[in-house]
Amino acid sequence: MQTHDLFYLLDTLDIVAAVTILVLWQGFDILAEHPPNRYPSTTILMARYRRAWMCEFVTRDPRIFDAQVMSSLRQGASFFASACMIAVGGAVALIGNADLLSGVAQDLTLESAPTIVWEIKLMFMSIFAINAFLKFVWSHRLFGYCAVLMAAVPNDISNPIANPRAAKAAEINITAARSYTRGLRAIYFGIASAAWLINAEFLLAAALFTTLVVIRREFASESRAVLLSDTDDDVNTDT
Repeated sequence: MQTHDLFYLLDTLDIVAAVTILVLWQGFDILAEHPPNRYPSTTILMARYRRAWMCEFVTRDPRIFDAQVMSSLRQGASFFASACMIAVGGAVALIGNADLLSGVAQDLTLESAPTIVWEIKLMFMSIFAINAFLKFVWSHRLFGYCAVLMAAVPNDISNPIANPRAAKAAEINITAARSYTRGLRAIYFGIASAAWLINAEFLLAAALFTTLVVIRREFASESRAVLLSDTDDDVNTDT
């Protein structure tokens, strides 16, 4: 098969569906991290609480609780990085045995396509897994940086470098969390991309459904409503 013929193995709808899921994936990352000022996302709200955490951290003694939280965050990033590595390995193994996959797919879709088409679709899925792996690894690293910065914050609150170092730790923590969240979204859309193994229509439907799910979680979830509420300023007057 000639190289220039590979493009014609995918019809127009396949290309449109593949481009659509990529645009929705990257576009939503931008929207979640740069939402309208009047309607902050859950990501932005959590960033505010991370800064508040570091403000409280300066005055907390002992700081065992903060160390435990940081350890939990690093473990979460490490777990997902390991899972993504396994997913990438599985995708590579499937690419090497695409003939078997094409037989199963043809039973589901009643369509026949060259093995190279299934390999292209598997490689497309791998893009999301590889991206997620890199995001989680970097997140794990940044949480480590944050832990070191927190350890460098003096115990003496009157020390002039205490608050500036805590502020630096907050910003590194926010950056780490941003990378972690991007990794999770890559997993969401990576799972949706598996629908392409059936056909392009399923890929479009999965991409739109996944986008609606992540939009709800960032902008219309109950957790966001809790974060946005002003209960921190309420005083309980019940007797």
